[in-house]
Amino acid sequence: MGICLTAVLIAGTFGPLKPYVQAVKPQKASILATTEDNGEDKLLNWIKSEAPKRNRPPVDAVIDRVWKAVPGYEGRVVDVQATYLKAKLVGSAPGSAEGFPWVYKTVKPKISLKDLPNQPIYRGNEAKPMVALMINVAWGDEYIPSMLGILREENVKATFFFDGSWLSKHMDTAKTIIGEGHEVSNHAYTHPDMSKLGDERQRQEIGRTEELLKKLGVKNVWFAPPSGYFNDNTVKVASEYGLRTVLWTLDTIDWKKPEPSAVVAKVAQKVGPGSLILMHPTSSSQGALKGMIKAIRSKGYTLGTVSETLSSDRIDDRL
Repeated sequence: MGICLTAVLIAGTFGPLKPYVQAVKPQKASILATTEDNGEDKLLNWIKSEAPKRNRPPVDAVIDRVWKAVPGYEGRVVDVQATYLKAKLVGSAPGSAEGFPWVYKTVKPKISLKDLPNQPIYRGNEAKPMVALMINVAWGDEYIPSMLGILREENVKATFFFDGSWLSKHMDTAKTIIGEGHEVSNHAYTHPDMSKLGDERQRQEIGRTEELLKKLGVKNVWFAPPSGYFNDNTVKVASEYGLRTVLWTLDTIDWKKPEPSAVVAKVAQKVGPGSLILMHPTSSSQGALKGMIKAIRSKGYTLGTVSETLSSDRIDDRL
């Protein structure tokens, strides 16, 4: 009967496995462990001894002197009971921790990005091995189809920041980008130097583009100031629309038309966990895109959207 009940517990607990399995309700000791060697269950005791080595504390969001608002990152703890049940099911024995069927529970940080003062964001948390491509679109669309094709082939989702005056003339292209599963966000309306504008004009720049995004059915959360120019009022005005101001960690400077190989080399050298990489639909970025993706992945980083990269969600269970 103990074996049957264990099988039922396993089926009910795991179903299709997810990256992190939620906690298993505590079971009676008679179910969790069969006694061996004078009452000791070697497998359960080994799991308990190894678990602290694999636990990772959560990282709180902070205001950094250089990077301003930095998001937090979830921690993890071994779910001892669920790991024990899974190990019994698949016949794992005490020994090597690698390849063992560990089951984890995530632990949320106490302080998240939304708890911080409203300051600009330049990067994700360095504990999170994810990188985002920020594609600012303010002119032309001749390179967008081929860039979308590369992103599709590589199974990468990027975040496109639209200038409103461009968007008003290229709504069909924007719909295609959205249809491909990419994130789209606000890049003002006329690509101005936001730091030189009064509050009302800043509202017009952000608000007009936000209205166009709403027509596309987009629920946006980010504002990227053109050319990176902004002031405290820009951050405040963006927040009136429910948007956080986001900039970049690494600039490809592709608008100067460098050789694609130079762009790839720069990214390979400077990219790090949490990097937001700024680029545009240019010939340089078109030629460099596949190499950039390869270089980023070679360092063990996952590519995601800005929202995914700046979220506190844990993405892996590596040591």
